[in-house]
Amino acid sequence: MLAGRMMDFPLTVTHLLERARSYFPDTEIVSRRPDKSLVRHTYAEMHGRACQLANALTRLGVRKGARVATLSWNHVAHLEAYLAVPAMGAVVHTLNLRLHPNEITYIARHAEDEVVIVDHSLLPLFAKVRDGVPSIRHVIVVPDAGPAPEGSGHDYEALLAGERPEHDFPRLDENAAAMICYTSGTTGNPKGVVYSHRSTVLHTLVACMRDTIGVGEDDVVLPVVPMFHAAAWGLPYSAVATGAKLVFPGPHLDPASLLDLMAREKVTLAAGVPTIWIGILAALDAAPGTHDLSSMRTMIIGGSAAPASMIEGFQKRHGLEVTHAWGMTETNPLGTVARVKRSVAGRDEAQRLSARASQGYAVTFVEKRHVDDTGKVLPRDGETMGELEVRGPWVAASYYGDEGHDRWTSDGWFKTGDVVTIDADGYMRITDRSKDVIKSGGEWISSVALENALMAHPSVLEAAVFAARHPRWDERPLAAIVLKPGKTATNAELDAHLAGAFAKIWLPDDYLFVEQIPRTSTGKFLKSKLREQYGDHLMK
Repeated sequence: MLAGRMMDFPLTVTHLLERARSYFPDTEIVSRRPDKSLVRHTYAEMHGRACQLANALTRLGVRKGARVATLSWNHVAHLEAYLAVPAMGAVVHTLNLRLHPNEITYIARHAEDEVVIVDHSLLPLFAKVRDGVPSIRHVIVVPDAGPAPEGSGHDYEALLAGERPEHDFPRLDENAAAMICYTSGTTGNPKGVVYSHRSTVLHTLVACMRDTIGVGEDDVVLPVVPMFHAAAWGLPYSAVATGAKLVFPGPHLDPASLLDLMAREKVTLAAGVPTIWIGILAALDAAPGTHDLSSMRTMIIGGSAAPASMIEGFQKRHGLEVTHAWGMTETNPLGTVARVKRSVAGRDEAQRLSARASQGYAVTFVEKRHVDDTGKVLPRDGETMGELEVRGPWVAASYYGDEGHDRWTSDGWFKTGDVVTIDADGYMRITDRSKDVIKSGGEWISSVALENALMAHPSVLEAAVFAARHPRWDERPLAAIVLKPGKTATNAELDAHLAGAFAKIWLPDDYLFVEQIPRTSTGKFLKSKLREQYGDHLMK
């Protein structure tokens, strides 16, 4: 066999950090603090601070492979940990601040975190966790809301101030761990997914391709998706790799704050879950023309299926483009992107919208298929539903601690738990999570399809459809509805709205008008809570 004669050059996060200083030293990083003030740094300053952090952690005894946790909002110090910790050979571990303290404790103990970098504003939450994690040796407090209180731990800024702004980063194995992210644990305990340097770099390169996310040097990137949620979908690394300006929202994720930041900083690319964008669309509709979003190139929506009516609403009423994407913690996270292919672009408007509202087709190097209960690969006919399976160089091969063996097939595919259809063009449409699909009298009913249709009703702000127990049909769909302010709707009106698109058996048996739909720690609708509260509604 003739071997290739290319250099053995490791694909590591270190290269991204060094590249930022070398080629984009003056590019800005903007961080919003809890008091809403803005702090500005350059990539050159960030590089020096990352080196200071690496030196400080080395002095504190952090060695290769040690876990350094973050309990932080999106800001420059979190970015410094994203880069410095993996570059020095340790592993950054993002803790989800929206989880219950008991879950955070479990995750930090499971990962055996040795150091925790925590925001001052989050110290009350951390106080409920620390005693339950005996592996923690040092606490470093980011003074986002003032200096570290006495006895709380090392002050981040004071710690960095005592260190040199240079660090001799080691040459690393590209297969070494760079980051650990944990799943949300909606079924069983959260599972640790260990991203390697190689997977992170490859993911970054593909995410920057024009037909995926397309991050470029002239972009201004606003990751609304938290940095503790699947590495903020890789956006911090993509921005650093290309020299794009970064804008971090801190804890202010309400529509008014985000719209202000988008207009003020001339954001070109923002990313978040559908519930974020539902609120933003409602705010834009309520006060059209108030915010100058003319710089916005696209808004990435992922995490769960976005209604076609929302995508169309942004485009037709406000001239804003939405890019729909799909991924998971286990996929580092990008898996598919809903670009309108050339073969689809010439079709009618409804077909183009359908493509944009799908979860799209697989990005380069990710392969996907859907299968039935026996593992048989199903046809790409756009109708047959089955469980999505994926594989690729940034798809997890196992969980940390070797849990959850049943999530992988014998031939090396990861079982996502998403129920999908795939059409002849390769476009995937999520019809449900396997745990959420409604099975009524032998018929599969897609809660996602019903939700998206309900949210197209002019009075409906949010809708979550879930399975309720039924004495005859085993399960029947119920819909939890949040109405727009000042709007009304009746059961009969909502039935009539759905009747033209769905068989009668699919229509919800009842509509529950609620003030708020419960959410998971990552902003998705928490249907398990709805089932717990209303699962016996039809049995009464």
